[in-house]
Amino acid sequence: MIRFKFTTLLSVILIALLMLSMPIHARFTAERQHEEALLDVIASLQHNHYSGKQLNEQMSSDIFDRYLKDLDPSRIYLFSSDVREFEHAREVIGLEILMGNSQTGFAIYNRFHQRQLERLNFMLNLLNDDKHVFDFNSELTIETDRSEADWIRTSEEMDEHWYKRLKNALISLKLADQTLAEARETLIQRYESQINRLEQTNNEDVFERYANAIAHVFDPHSQYLSPRNQENFQINMSLSLEGIGAVLQGEDEHTKVVRLVPGGPADLAGQLRPSDIIVGVGQDEEGPIQDVIGWRLDEVVNLIRGPRESTVRLQIIPADSIDRSARRVITITRDRVRLEEQAAQRRIIDVERQGQPYRIGVIEIPAFYIDFAAMQAGDPEYKSTTRDVERLIEELKTENIDALVVDLRNNGGGSLREANELTGLFISRGPTVQIRDATGRVDILGDFDPKVAWSGPMAVIVNRLSASASEIFAGAIQDYNRGLVVGSRTFGKGTVQTLLPLEHGQMKLTHAKFYRISGESTQNKGVEPHIIFPTLFDEKVVGESALEGALPWDTVHPVRHGRFPSLTPVLDDLILRHENRVAENPDFVFMQQQVERSREQRQLTEVPLNISEVRDQRDEVERWQISTENERRMAKGEPPIAKLSDLDDLLPKDSQGRSINPEAESILFETAEIMVDFIDVHLSNTAQTSNRVVNGN
Repeated sequence: MIRFKFTTLLSVILIALLMLSMPIHARFTAERQHEEALLDVIASLQHNHYSGKQLNEQMSSDIFDRYLKDLDPSRIYLFSSDVREFEHAREVIGLEILMGNSQTGFAIYNRFHQRQLERLNFMLNLLNDDKHVFDFNSELTIETDRSEADWIRTSEEMDEHWYKRLKNALISLKLADQTLAEARETLIQRYESQINRLEQTNNEDVFERYANAIAHVFDPHSQYLSPRNQENFQINMSLSLEGIGAVLQGEDEHTKVVRLVPGGPADLAGQLRPSDIIVGVGQDEEGPIQDVIGWRLDEVVNLIRGPRESTVRLQIIPADSIDRSARRVITITRDRVRLEEQAAQRRIIDVERQGQPYRIGVIEIPAFYIDFAAMQAGDPEYKSTTRDVERLIEELKTENIDALVVDLRNNGGGSLREANELTGLFISRGPTVQIRDATGRVDILGDFDPKVAWSGPMAVIVNRLSASASEIFAGAIQDYNRGLVVGSRTFGKGTVQTLLPLEHGQMKLTHAKFYRISGESTQNKGVEPHIIFPTLFDEKVVGESALEGALPWDTVHPVRHGRFPSLTPVLDDLILRHENRVAENPDFVFMQQQVERSREQRQLTEVPLNISEVRDQRDEVERWQISTENERRMAKGEPPIAKLSDLDDLLPKDSQGRSINPEAESILFETAEIMVDFIDVHLSNTAQTSNRVVNGN
């Protein structure tokens, strides 16, 4: 039942009056097909979305707020007077939507578009004024986050803020070794490019943004795709076809790397990482870097894509950079993503403990994949995660491993079927995951094959980028007490999306939710490891819990299942041994220092607009990074570095030519040590139990 404060007749009158107050000659206006599309969008969300939300007065208000936030998240375009002018639409915007009327959405966008052009022209006027002198020695500062700030009230305040933004941009470019003239030209090109892109905006683009604001009130993974984006969805979002193999998303004025396609060119190059920010794109080895700040996501994607074996250069702000003004250029050779390069791989880590050798098998699983086409064609050799892992386990068993480590770091998920069947390789039979749909019906998936590929000690490594199917597998291993889960809290994506075709475009919406066999959802909270490792990923920035409007964590009834002996009696001992060991481990000491420093940097809320202060801060950060890096290197008996760029040549390479991250390797080797601890503690407990039996206790 849809409930609003006003009667229907009064609401219709209010909407009519609201429509009369809208500008007659608006730049963007809803077209005939948008009325039916809007009705389809809200109907599909109300009838099929998992949350069961219905469009009422509260949701009307939420849509109003969300639309403003989606358009102007930093509150740097719209004035407080603009927001007040549209405030009276807050309670009736929902009724407009139910009538297929998107006029308020278009009216708000028209004002936003006007303000964008005003700001860009303001910046260009300053940059083109040769007589204007910029003072880079002032004591002014600029806020780093205005998402919760008050809306700007006056033109003078707006000009002051944007003048500060301009000075900050000029300082960043000057510190990147550009002259003031070069920096001015770079920004002139940037803002003129942004104006050109604004001029290309059409009614379809505006409707898509408005429809997405409505969808995002239901949850952040629900989305409306216009006919154009519907056609280009796969290629634009994954870049897997003659691109670099990276999933990107727009974030304010920037393009952010969400994840890398396993086995793709970016993954194999080993230089681009999730949460990196792409600020420039260059073609070939020597082509100029095109500034892409403020570009639309699909335009950045098209610039990055290109013919196979051609080269693209990306200018990035590294995700783990303590200095957020730092820039780095990386080179990637474009290619197609090959299924065989996404496949699970194995290795063995040898550990010696008190003269006793141990062999720890490692299987790295970059994604939960399956070649559906080959399977449906009856190919007996079709590739899948489970089949590959089972084969690798058999190979490792012939090499007499003592324990197994399954590495799911950065594994963003994939086939639910494979997550279920992979769990079955480590248990005899039983449930693995529960799925509840929008009607409340709960389906249970499980393993019914008694065959077990590995029955010995095992651990699963996860991190903040382990999501979806990875969380299902790690959660099941944890719920069965089948093995240790180590690393950092997982992403927390416990929802399932489906695509619904519309007459005009299509909807991607959340229609189901995953639950562990313990009854707990993986949504929002993710899977918490038994043993925690340090991580640079900030849970307030990366992960489901960082997404506004994410569905909450909740529970369903647990499913009866067998359990292996509890890990609780040995866990405290394992954690103590681990903590004592990593306290002396140079890589873990380095990681902890990085985590603490990064936390301190995130607490800074203002940036100085004095170039000397900014340079001093940058130099201090670089000195600190070199110092801590050299502390680690000397502790490991390695030669010190003079500058950070020296590391690129010193890092070891794997068999595919990728740079090996020393922190990632240290985490893997520490997990192997933990497995030796587990074997030792387990044998000690077994011996004590046997001794008590022999002595009659």
